[in-house]
Amino acid sequence: MAGERILIIEDDPDIRELLSVSLAGTDWELSLAESGEAGLALLREKGADCLLLDIMLPGIDGLEVLRRLKARPEWNAIPVILATAKGEEADIVAGLDLGADDYVVKPYSPKVLTARVRAALRRSEAAPAGQGEPGFWEEGGLSLDARRHQAFWKGTALDLSATEFEVLRVFLSRPGEVFTRGKLIAAVRGDDYPVTDRSVDVQILGLRRKLGEAGDFIETVRGVGYRFTPS
Repeated sequence: MAGERILIIEDDPDIRELLSVSLAGTDWELSLAESGEAGLALLREKGADCLLLDIMLPGIDGLEVLRRLKARPEWNAIPVILATAKGEEADIVAGLDLGADDYVVKPYSPKVLTARVRAALRRSEAAPAGQGEPGFWEEGGLSLDARRHQAFWKGTALDLSATEFEVLRVFLSRPGEVFTRGKLIAAVRGDDYPVTDRSVDVQILGLRRKLGEAGDFIETVRGVGYRFTPS
């Protein structure tokens, strides 16, 4: 991956400098903005292949930037990683519900953040058919078309983030199988992706919320992980 455009929207000058230095060894093209308004202006001017977005910004905050980005057809497929000091579950779920693909809580390791950006870019560039698997699944009223990147519950379109979509694809393609948290995230993002059990649980929580009634299909297997059992 070389030449990808990474837009960093962060109001803290020290963190912007840290990220500039940390990502300088990559082949990515970096753009930096200190406010939501400036970030959106850079996005209109230069575009982006991935966004690192702080939530607590002056003026337009990060969640509003995310709302505006996801409302624009030309922007809504850009992967967004929230970088935030707000580590409460409600804040994380709010960001994921708006379409963020990932989050990191400050203070974070620049190496971990770089790995997450690489993973987001890989997911964005991956073949939509799901690495050679069949492109369409249907179970218990849920359906998913990987080629068109669409998912439905009883004919109603579901508004899922890229990560939620991939988690649902894995579940639908292997119903009844028990996934440890590590096995689930490896199926979605690869074996080298740094992740915590809590982050997986938050992703599952967000997916269950968006599935509504169908959220009950995702069972918690105590002490192990999760299983998808459509009724």
